[in-house]
Amino acid sequence: MTTTKTKIAVHKLTSCSGCQLAFINQGPGLLSLLEHIEICHFIEVGIDNPECPVDVAFIEGSISTPHDLERIKSVRALSKLVVTVGACATSGGVQALRNLACLYDEPHQLKARVYAAPEHIATLAHSQPVATAINVDFELWGCPVSTEQLLRFLSQLLVGAKPKLEKEKLCMECKRQQNVCVMVTKQALCLGPVIRTGCGAMCPSYGKACYGCYGPSEQPNTRSLANRMQGLGAVDSDIAQRFAQFHGDTPQFRAEIEHWIVHKEEKQ
Repeated sequence: MTTTKTKIAVHKLTSCSGCQLAFINQGPGLLSLLEHIEICHFIEVGIDNPECPVDVAFIEGSISTPHDLERIKSVRALSKLVVTVGACATSGGVQALRNLACLYDEPHQLKARVYAAPEHIATLAHSQPVATAINVDFELWGCPVSTEQLLRFLSQLLVGAKPKLEKEKLCMECKRQQNVCVMVTKQALCLGPVIRTGCGAMCPSYGKACYGCYGPSEQPNTRSLANRMQGLGAVDSDIAQRFAQFHGDTPQFRAEIEHWIVHKEEKQ
């Protein structure tokens, strides 16, 4: 009796390719996984067949160029399920920092400050997550996502279970690991109270503040945390920068950036 393998594709838009390594870095585990899946398209490993219909399409990267926007619609049409992987695909990522340029003076000069010949750079006005253009079935947050996170998701999917995605706050993981709170003991500007877990509380476990690579948690109280940071001596720009790093264009974090930078004169 033959078992039909699940056909998957891994597509890359505007990104650093780091999240694709969650597939490659499985080592021997990847060989076991290949008993159950068929990789139809994955440029990173040398398989080039972007027009192949698949059961699951994983997408890394944000929509930052006209070509990205065109490709993503084709991917949706060819895929039964679409899964966004990593910060760029789920929230716009680091490149979405350019979306915040409108909050500052002379935003049109941003491209000229980065590129020697900006007239040759074809980009959209904003860097957007994939879900703004097409329907997305699941989102795996992280910068980058981890191999364990991806394996857990695939395992649940392959047995026919609806994958359970992480939503709770990082502080809960710190408590389970009995980590000493770095905000309390070191007055560190830690984003743990508003960030979803998934990394295993890696930074706090080594005495460092969480800088938010796994994105906003469910119902994050960002204003309360920002006020606490101010109480620890952080100036407005410090607070805004903490929220702007990986997921600054999410509604929750952008609201804090605007509050502490754009409207600081009104606050005063």
